Amino acid sequence: MVRGSALVAGLALVGGLATTAPAVAAEQVKLTAPALTGQYEVGTTDLHLVDGSRPDPWKPDRRREVMATITYPADRFADGPRAPWFSPAMGGVIDQALAGKDYLDLPVGSIDWASAKRRAETGVPAAHGAPKPVVLFSPGFGGPRETYTALVDDLASRGYVVVSLSHTYESAAVEFPGGRLETALPSGEGPEFMKKALDARVGDSRFVLDQLTKITRGQNPDAENRPLPRGLGLSLDLSRVGAYGHSYGGFTAGETMVHDRRVDAGINLDGAMATAFGYPPGSAYVPGEVTKRGLDRPFMLMGAEGVDPEGKPLEHTHRQPEFDRSWADFWANQRGWKRDLLLRGGSTHMAYSDLQVVVPQLGSRVAPEKREAVIGTIDPRRSLAAQRDYVGAFFDLHLRGWDKHLLDGESPRHPNIDFIE
Repeated sequence: MVRGSALVAGLALVGGLATTAPAVAAEQVKLTAPALTGQYEVGTTDLHLVDGSRPDPWKPDRRREVMATITYPADRFADGPRAPWFSPAMGGVIDQALAGKDYLDLPVGSIDWASAKRRAETGVPAAHGAPKPVVLFSPGFGGPRETYTALVDDLASRGYVVVSLSHTYESAAVEFPGGRLETALPSGEGPEFMKKALDARVGDSRFVLDQLTKITRGQNPDAENRPLPRGLGLSLDLSRVGAYGHSYGGFTAGETMVHDRRVDAGINLDGAMATAFGYPPGSAYVPGEVTKRGLDRPFMLMGAEGVDPEGKPLEHTHRQPEFDRSWADFWANQRGWKRDLLLRGGSTHMAYSDLQVVVPQLGSRVAPEKREAVIGTIDPRRSLAAQRDYVGAFFDLHLRGWDKHLLDGESPRHPNIDFIE
């Protein structure tokens, strides 16, 4: 599934939740976040940003507001509280999504979100030393940024400042300071609606880069003027900027690169790059600007497996244009460095989200067929390890000039990664 997040089907209930209350779990599962693989401890902080120059595209009577999470290499002597995986309000949003009968069919309250912690620590000082490259992360369509911490936190542990965004009124829910929860507006259809969402995302990404520039100058752009972690401004190297994202977030990364040359390199994790997808065959196809133009900077595609409505296996690569013409068109037009990798061995679209970490910990509470539909049959530990290593290797090569040769060809360390080209 490349058009959006499977999670969206459940999250779409959030704005007007089902009138019949799902069953409530008798016991709660305690989640453990996967250990980080980099050399750095990790800190994190949230920013509430208001774009005074831009009306919100969904609510034009308001100025555009964005919530961003900055996750960064921390001082090795730092000692702070571990950040919650989800706040209570956002945990409730995810609970309702997972309870959907078309999704995991979990009783509400199956997960103890109050005890679930990321590996990042809240508000601790940034690491000393040279400034670090900055990477923007954008989630799948309708997805909250909080559902991708396993990838985001690990990249920060490898020496990157990762700034993840939620896209207000499109993301299922965005929590602002004081507990204000802004839920998604009803989702529209057609290329005009999807283009409006894409433009909002690109605008958010560019605006956040502007605000990071203010931080490097000693300013605090947070709308409530909450204190920034000590040393954060000195840790940002905005001469080396990357972007990546899952699903529509991968499209967002590429489209942002078309419109903003500050972004030097990007990755698309299993996302079509069109506002009308051309699938199933015969339906409308409206490619994005990045698809039509290509880029003169490095860009990597990482696809997953799936099945069509008749159960036929699909592989999301540029060599299967009947499934996703946008990847084939982008590949032909891409002028900069490029790679196309396939996560195979029973992967799915949502293998690139935290569900790859969460669902296995739920054990027998999830029916085998629902587990397979959501995260596939791939070994989740190998899947996550491969994603972390290839994302890290890509940014190491193109933002730091460190070539670990992982991108030269297939590796016995990661047998689930196929080099398509």
